[in-house]
Amino acid sequence: MIKAGIIGATGYAGGELVRILLGHKDVEIKWYGSKSYIDKKYAQVYQNMFELVDEKCMDDNMEQLAKEVDVIFTATPQGYLASLLTEDILRQVKVIDLSADYRIKDVAIYEEWYKIEHKSPQFIEEAVYGLCELNRDKVTEQTRLIANPGCYTTCSILTAYPLVKEGLIDVDTLIIDAKSGTSGAGRGAKVPNLYCEVNENMKAYGVASHRHTPEIEEQLGYAAGRNITVTFTPHLAPMNRGILATEYASLVKRADGTYPTKEEIRSVYEKYYKKEKFIRVLEDGVCPETKWVEGSNYVDVNFVVDERNHRIIMMGALDNVVKGAAGQAVQNMNLMFGLPETEGLELVPMFP
Repeated sequence: MIKAGIIGATGYAGGELVRILLGHKDVEIKWYGSKSYIDKKYAQVYQNMFELVDEKCMDDNMEQLAKEVDVIFTATPQGYLASLLTEDILRQVKVIDLSADYRIKDVAIYEEWYKIEHKSPQFIEEAVYGLCELNRDKVTEQTRLIANPGCYTTCSILTAYPLVKEGLIDVDTLIIDAKSGTSGAGRGAKVPNLYCEVNENMKAYGVASHRHTPEIEEQLGYAAGRNITVTFTPHLAPMNRGILATEYASLVKRADGTYPTKEEIRSVYEKYYKKEKFIRVLEDGVCPETKWVEGSNYVDVNFVVDERNHRIIMMGALDNVVKGAAGQAVQNMNLMFGLPETEGLELVPMFP
């Protein structure tokens, strides 16, 4: 039985980790870490856990926790893990970080976009970017540190990746328009996330400055084989969960003057994703919707070719706190411990 500890267990991503791990046959949660609720019963923080979790919230003593568990999940703000992680901790326990502390390989870019100093850049190179569908071969039983991808980035990258990798789109024209539910902003009280601010409202934020941008650029840059820049604009939508990414790019004109056909594009998506349990390439004409992936670890993707101007519209949807956070973290944990990748994650999407 894998013993797990969660730092940040009372945030939305941490709460989702608890929900998923309670249904995982090979995991026992030993530590519900929370700065805000130390010694308070976890089920008093999340009443849905009444009679499911009897334990109290504990502190965030990483050094002690490393001695008691096999894996630590850190569902914490940026900079938290980087300020505490040591070689001694990594020698004792595997760490899966849901923040951005180790996602970006260039520390200068991290510090520029996140506006904080990185306290442990020595671990950045070792950290594996845990987007399993792309980096599965790098997530092994020898892996000590996982940089769990962001929610916007997971959706944005997986939606475009096959066409970037195969060179079917001009990545210099890539525009990503994405919408997220309010849980993506965390559980802390913030005026912009109050009911009266969000209900019956849609708004863009972080325009040309959102900190997930360099993460998207870095990972799609690997696929393209060169550095790229994208235009990424996130929006806050009046819903609890979900991300919908709509992406636009010009198709690449071939030497004979033709462009990739709809059939060719679909065959590329099938090539990369047909065997992927958690990526569903939808039938022709069906657009992804957040409601159809809610509560699950699935990503739904599809596309439409605009024949008039030789552009493509790519679409992807996922649940931001499952595949965009906790579900993906458990997917990584399964690989790190040699378990079936789907264990504990075959969650049927909820409707309505």
